[in-house]
Amino acid sequence: MIGKELVHDESLSKLERLYIKVFGVPINGLRIRARRVLPHVTAGYKSILDSGCGQGIFTFEIARRFPGSSLTGIDINEELLKRNRRIAEIAGLKNCRFEFRDITEISTKEQYDLILSVDVLEHIEDDQNTLRCYYSALTSGGDLLLHVPAYMRRWFFFRWKVNFDVDGHFRAGYTMDDIVNKVKNAGFSIVEKYYTYGWLETVTNNISYLITGARMKNKYVYALVFPFLLGISYFGKNVKPAQGAGILIKARK
Repeated sequence: MIGKELVHDESLSKLERLYIKVFGVPINGLRIRARRVLPHVTAGYKSILDSGCGQGIFTFEIARRFPGSSLTGIDINEELLKRNRRIAEIAGLKNCRFEFRDITEISTKEQYDLILSVDVLEHIEDDQNTLRCYYSALTSGGDLLLHVPAYMRRWFFFRWKVNFDVDGHFRAGYTMDDIVNKVKNAGFSIVEKYYTYGWLETVTNNISYLITGARMKNKYVYALVFPFLLGISYFGKNVKPAQGAGILIKARK
């Protein structure tokens, strides 16, 4: 179960930790993105940066899957980073660490084989500069795994509208041409690009948004609904829609 390391989060109640032990981290959108992103990560990547790691879900998961790789999660939320360090220590994940670093000011040169950037770029005003920082931080031949929200998303059930308006976003999302051009302008070559969030995944994510507002509202109601949303969305994991609510790009330096 992705996110099971959070059972070691001492700030959560016993009931919350039990729930996570059974179902994993209860964030439907994150689980959808994880199913798309994680299959691209292999043991061949030895030095990995999780940019804007937040709760550290991807950092923990990759560190557990590939003990021979070194993971660095960076964020500007020191409280989250302290919690992540404590969880990694209790979970025995010695191959990952968490650092306070601003994504827009990454000065590292040619250090990482892989950079993970999952739904982070829309939070950054100068996204083009951030992509250039990623390029500089990668070793020659290194890869960027980038997931961003698409500009449009399907609503119930066939109507399309501009993607969610979420606090902290500088933009609702990207068109495929827009994000591809930005990645290329940073110096990358595109290895793979496709839309994510097929119909089933989008419907379940829309329901999640209606309940929580992307602000963790109504968490008890969501706890009851989440297992059903998780199960339904799972059946859409292999679909590559012609247009979807997310975009995944694998790019190479």
